[in-house]
Formats: sequence, C-alpha cells, structure tokens
Amino acid sequence: MTAAQPRHAGLILLTTILASSLSFIDGSVVNVGLPAIGASFEASAGDLQWIINAYLLPLGALLLLGGAAGDRFGRKRLLVLGTALFAVASLGCALAPSLFWFLTGRVVQGVGAAILLPNSLAILGGSFSGEAKGRAVGIWAAAGAVMGAAGPVLGGWLIDTIGWRSIFLINLPPALGAIGLAMVYIKDTARGSQALDVPGGVLATGSLGAITLGLTIGTGPSGWTPPAIIAASAGVVLAGAFLYVEKMRGDQAMMPLALFGSRTFAGLTLLTLLLYGALGALLVLVPYVLIKAAGYSGTGAGAALLPFAALLALASPMMGSVAEKTGPRLPLTIGPLLVAAGFVLLLRIDEQAAYWTEVFPGILVLAIGMAGAVAPLTTAVLSSVDDTHTGSASGLNSAVARTAGMIATALLGGVLGASGHDLITGFHGAVLLCAVACVLASASAFCLVSGQTK
Repeated sequence: MTAAQPRHAGLILLTTILASSLSFIDGSVVNVGLPAIGASFEASAGDLQWIINAYLLPLGALLLLGGAAGDRFGRKRLLVLGTALFAVASLGCALAPSLFWFLTGRVVQGVGAAILLPNSLAILGGSFSGEAKGRAVGIWAAAGAVMGAAGPVLGGWLIDTIGWRSIFLINLPPALGAIGLAMVYIKDTARGSQALDVPGGVLATGSLGAITLGLTIGTGPSGWTPPAIIAASAGVVLAGAFLYVEKMRGDQAMMPLALFGSRTFAGLTLLTLLLYGALGALLVLVPYVLIKAAGYSGTGAGAALLPFAALLALASPMMGSVAEKTGPRLPLTIGPLLVAAGFVLLLRIDEQAAYWTEVFPGILVLAIGMAGAVAPLTTAVLSSVDDTHTGSASGLNSAVARTAGMIATALLGGVLGASGHDLITGFHGAVLLCAVACVLASASAFCLVSGQTK
C-alpha cells in the first residue's frame, strides 16, 4: 500500500497532537498532584478517587457521542469546540475555591476531552492513508506519550515551587495553538445526516456513573454497604438498557453492536479494556506510592515515569509502520506480555525504594511493552471500519480505554486509603492483578485478532 499525505501534512499532524495532548497531559499531571490537591481540600480516599473519575466518567461515557457528533456536524468544528471547552474548564480548576467547584471543572474537562479526542484521531485517520497513516498514527501516539509522561515532571516541579493550581494553566498554550491551527489548516469533512444517539449517551453516562459510584464506595472504608450495592446494581441495569437501545437503533447507534460481530474488533476491544485498565492503575499508583510511602518529591515522582515517555517516543512511529506491513496480531500479543513482566518487576518497590534499582527496571520493561502495543492497536482500530465511521470507531476505542482507567481507579479505594507498610502491601496486590490483566490482554490478541491488515 502506498503512502498518501495531504497538503500541509505536518501542520495537520501538529494540530491533532496539540489537541489530543490536552487529555494526555491532564491525566498524568493530576496523578502526580493528587496528594497535594487532596491535602488542600482535606479530601478523603473516596474524594481522591473522584478527583480522577470526575474527569474520566464523562470522558469515557461521551467519547462515543463525541466521535459520532464529528461525523454528523464536522470534525473540525467539534475539535475546536472541545478544545475551547477544555481550556475554559482548566482555568476553572485552577481558580476553584472548593472541592465541589474543582470537581465541577473536572467534569467539564472530561466533556471537552470527549469531544476533541475522537475527532482529533478521526481527522488524522481521514487525512492520511497507507503507510503514511501508520507513520502519522505512530507519531501521534508517541507525541501523546511524551506529553503524558513529560507533563508530570513539569507538573511536579510546579507543584513543588508554585502550587498545584498552576498545573492546570499549562493546558492553555497547547489549547490555543490547536484552535488557531485548526481554523487555518484543517478542512472540515462533509457532514452526515445521521441523528445523534442522545438516549444512548444518557444511558451510557448513567450506567458508568452508577457503577463507578458503587465501586468507589464498595472498595472504600465502609465496604459493600447497601448504597454501594444499589448503585452498582443500578449501573448494571442501565447498561442492559443501553445495549437494548443500541440494538434497536442498529447502524444509527453510537455503538453499533454489529461491530462486535467481527472477532478482530471484539479482540481489540477486550485487549484495550484489560491493557488500559492496568495502565490506568499504574499511572495513579506509582506517583502516589512514591510520594506518600517512599518520600519522593512531586518532581521526583513525575520524573520516575520519564523513561516511559522516551521509549514510546522512539519506538511508536516505527511500530505503527510495522503494524501496517505485518498486521497487528504479533505486536499486540508480545507487547502486553512485556507489560505484565514490567508489573512484576514493580513488586520491588517498598518504603525505601531507590529509583535505579527498584523503580526504573519495571518502568523500562513496561515502556518497551507499551511501545509495541499502542500504535499497532490504534492503527488496527482505524483500519477496521470505513472512512465515514472512523470518528465512531476511534471514539469507541478511546471510550473503552478511559472506562478501563476509570474502573481501575474506582477499585483502588483500599490502596489510596492506606498508609505506610499497608500502602505498600496494597500496591503490591494491585500490581499483581495488573500483571494478570496484561496476560489476558495478550491472550485476547493471540486468539481473536487477525494477523492481516485492512
């Protein structure tokens, strides 16, 4: 397959990177700032979970709707709208006088990210083709990884020197840059006639919200009390209603169930759920444990994940092209196994964790494994549908990834509420579960994903 690039290819790629980087930066920076934000608002362990999940909930629930809205109203328009909304919400978080207003800002950030993220990737997938698309997606994934892992270093330094509120202001320059470039260099797509699946969006949001609330309460100090059981049960019922509505809407659903008739698509979705659930737990737990149990500074804890960014930046462009030539099955089988090995190595972290001997080896192996999986996974998802549905497909895959991280965070209440040696013990248990999830992700790729490209 030959490479095909649009006019102003570099600027189009830069636009999508700047926009999507907002989501990657925000998630990783807030993880490093979690102890400082919690202390400022006198937050409980449950509050700490909601600092993360107030963002992930609308992001995971509305990504599908955001992608479909781009297909319906134009991807450029939705990219600009989502980016502007995210910027305004970031300013609100920086100025929030109380936990309530801070969480409100986090929710609005999640809505903005749900709009901009799938349309960023859909613009990329619709602008490039062949090996050029593989390289572009690889660069996009690498840049996102760099932003996501380098952000905590800057964020940690800002927290240590200025305060946690400043970390939300670093979102403003890339947001303004993305909006300006999009207005000039992105050509809007032809708008479709399909109506938005608003009932599906409402049910998905309600279901994920109720399940997250139930898991957050159930894994907290109070345990599985009646409120936790009722919330989780209501979430399951709403999930059933969501699936029914999607079945009735057929091809007009924001999550067309016919997509799951493909073994490859089902395998990619399962792999995403397992792998990104483990990754979400890692990005929350490692900085938190290093700060609270091992005595690291915010800057030090943020820098601990820097090798993760460096290796993804170096390897992802190459792996995107490799997946276009060889098919996604091999890298998506081997990558998660290496990630599992990296989690096992993180069992060496304790209260006296030295970086180069206890932390770095696990992060290094994790990074190698994720580098082998991220770009091939993204390329495979974009190649699994026709061009008119790339927004919906990328939205679904991103929604699954963010939902996985949200569920993982909701299950961490017992760990985040612990201290001292109990925190280390809880961390080790969570790390082992993450390793098991990665092994299952590898198995799903080997058994279900086709070895051929589109």
